[in-house]
Amino acid sequence: MNGFLKWFFAFISEMLKGYAEIVRGIGRGFKQIFNIKNYIEIFKSFSKDFSALSWILAVLAIVIVAAIYLLIVTMIVLAVRKYIRFRHSLVSNEDLLEEMGELQRKVMKLMKEKDEIMAMKVSQMGIPGGAAPLSLAGGGQYGGEGGEEGEAVPTVVESGVVQTNDRRFSKLLEVDDFYKSYTPPEYDNDVTLEGICERFRNFACSRMHLYYEPKTIMLFLAGMASTKLIILQGISGTGKTSLPYSFGKFLQVDTTIASVQPSWRDRTELFGYFNEFTKNFNETEVLRRIYSSNYNNDVNLILLDEMNIARVEYYFAEMLSILEMPNADEWELDIVPNVWSTDPVKLDKGKIVIPQNIWYVGTANNDDSTFAISDKVYDRAQPINLDSKGVAFDAPDTPPMNLGFDHLDKLFKEAFDKYPISQENLKKVQQLDLWVIEKLRVAFGNRILKQMNLFVPVYVACGGDELDGIDYVLATKIFRKFESLNLAMLREELRELCVYIQKSFGKNKMNESIAYLERLQKLF
Repeated sequence: MNGFLKWFFAFISEMLKGYAEIVRGIGRGFKQIFNIKNYIEIFKSFSKDFSALSWILAVLAIVIVAAIYLLIVTMIVLAVRKYIRFRHSLVSNEDLLEEMGELQRKVMKLMKEKDEIMAMKVSQMGIPGGAAPLSLAGGGQYGGEGGEEGEAVPTVVESGVVQTNDRRFSKLLEVDDFYKSYTPPEYDNDVTLEGICERFRNFACSRMHLYYEPKTIMLFLAGMASTKLIILQGISGTGKTSLPYSFGKFLQVDTTIASVQPSWRDRTELFGYFNEFTKNFNETEVLRRIYSSNYNNDVNLILLDEMNIARVEYYFAEMLSILEMPNADEWELDIVPNVWSTDPVKLDKGKIVIPQNIWYVGTANNDDSTFAISDKVYDRAQPINLDSKGVAFDAPDTPPMNLGFDHLDKLFKEAFDKYPISQENLKKVQQLDLWVIEKLRVAFGNRILKQMNLFVPVYVACGGDELDGIDYVLATKIFRKFESLNLAMLREELRELCVYIQKSFGKNKMNESIAYLERLQKLF
């Protein structure tokens, strides 16, 4: 054992001497490099024989060497600063993600507690006034008339249906009454998509003094064909709210406007909730519009004004999930956990069907008072940028029209068949996808490609160009994702991407994407 320890000590000592020599060698090297006194002595010993030209060259050589050393030091300092900034960004993002995860866990815990309280209240549900609990005897018979003052009126549950004379959905029952004698209008079934765009633009100008570029209206209709959620974003005063409002006036079906409030935290703000004390459901106009859309063939719009003044992922989360279901027959929203005998006709076992003839249009501003809209929302929506005010023009007086959902849906399907994206452009998009994945680690995703195949044909049918439609989808749904990257480190890649797009699609094409990428290079 003694021999081993002696050998091990000698072995490690020799190795450490080697490390020490490396450190001393590096130290001697730096000392030699920055030995200014030695440089001065050398210069003095040789400068005696210098001519005028030699003096000039010597001074020039000293300046060049000093500049090289200064450049090396500067590059090292910049590299260290960039690394520190990059690490700080990563650490900050990790802290934010951790904080968001913690907040999400707290929200889930509170929601669970809320559901448990609601379940307890429902299980103990009694008559109005709360004098006595409900009788759960399946075969019992009680009259619906009230007894003496202060006496409870029993209610019976038969086959899972609460038998009662109370009405908890007053607004929805009004809708039922209205449609008993409703006569649908005569819809214009001869108009084309291009005709809709032209007539709406002239109507907005002549009747409402609102001025829209033809491209804006084409994008709006193409967005309706690709998704049920459209986001109008841009600076204030560009007509974000007035566009869906005037479109509702044009179709003679007023748009339902829901002004989002900063306090909105869950779905109850949008669809309402059941009040356990009054035994009434607090219905919202949004719920009423969804319910009435099941009765008619109109094109229905719901406007979420200032949608990002609260977190969209909170109050609209359930609807985002429903709209992603491939089977439209499964588009149902749970409203109440039980069934009353006096519930509205089209409320099926406490659920309301989300019809296909309704669209949700949100307006979004980007300022200090709003939240950033997450990729989860953007991926499911079609953003439309309104960045400039409309220019006034002269238009003939144009009356509103009646447009049926069936005819609009038929026009969309005809456009899908008649103007599919060409195989050549699809191939270019796929190659661009591979390039972006390789260089920037960002993928398009099947959902966005599917939306592109719906958006572009309708944009072309409205009078637009195929490449312009592809360009708009790429700029607003793909390249927008780059904002979450560390763009300060990717300026060269963005320049290469601009060159690649121009080579692939041609010069003076894809102007929306090129302009957006160039703006990103300047901002970051």
